[in-house]
Amino acid sequence: VQLVESGGGSVQAGESLTLSCQVSGLDFDDYALGWFREAPGKEDDGVSCINLLGSRTWYTDSAKGRFTISRDNAKNTLYLQMNNLAPEDTALYYCGVTGRSCPGPVLFGYRGQGTQVTVST
Repeated sequence: VQLVESGGGSVQAGESLTLSCQVSGLDFDDYALGWFREAPGKEDDGVSCINLLGSRTWYTDSAKGRFTISRDNAKNTLYLQMNNLAPEDTALYYCGVTGRSCPGPVLFGYRGQGTQVTVST
């Protein structure tokens, strides 16, 4: 199983980024998926998740109203549209397979390497 993220970068506060996660090696539409982030000195944080069909989503409180998760089952790709970014959003963002649960933890070994998002004032 491979998960490859892209779309990170360095932006100013208030700007937007769209992250993508290309998944291969499993039946994409059989699994719920999520975005997570890790920052130095902090525990990993679940940001958002989406169920198998894309009909149900979940967001951590800080992401509500600013981030939108989506998936394209035809392209085996997961997305995270992030608007109005703030310095506290700075982290390594990675996608993960959460099995059938949303929200839920990443299945062991079923995560990508991540893409860095840095937001400055």
